[in-house]
Amino acid sequence: MNGISADLTGILLRLPHRYPRLLIDRITEHEHGRLARALKSVTVNEPFFHGHFPGYPVMPGVLVIEALVQLSAVLAHDHGLALDLTGISGARFKRQVSPGDQLSLESQMGPVVDGVGTFAVVAAVDGELAAEAQLLASFIPLAVSAPSAGLVNPAAT
Repeated sequence: MNGISADLTGILLRLPHRYPRLLIDRITEHEHGRLARALKSVTVNEPFFHGHFPGYPVMPGVLVIEALVQLSAVLAHDHGLALDLTGISGARFKRQVSPGDQLSLESQMGPVVDGVGTFAVVAAVDGELAAEAQLLASFIPLAVSAPSAGLVNPAAT
């Protein structure tokens, strides 16, 4: 795991997100600054299920992508960078995510050139592809990022 705590405490040290906006429960694999895998246990108690397709609960695709962005931010943090999502390309949604599912998340970080980089991301349930995309991000050094810009250096808190 290369020094990252796999539990919620380790995630909270790297991300400014808190409940109900934190969408990662556990890091299962981590190769420093290159690859991360995580889990999100989807329960019927999630706040988004109350208004999204009442009577037919489905996790919104945008939140599946958000979980992948959060995992990508963990990789950016390895490089001392805060991630600012600037684009999503090739997003494909292949399977609905419902209460009781365990969402497996994967992010692979590409090279950072002139403060811009990409992530290849995939979400699956029981080995079946749920979503995939290419994320484009710009980066700000954590020491420079400011809470007023929506970017927080968790190490400073």
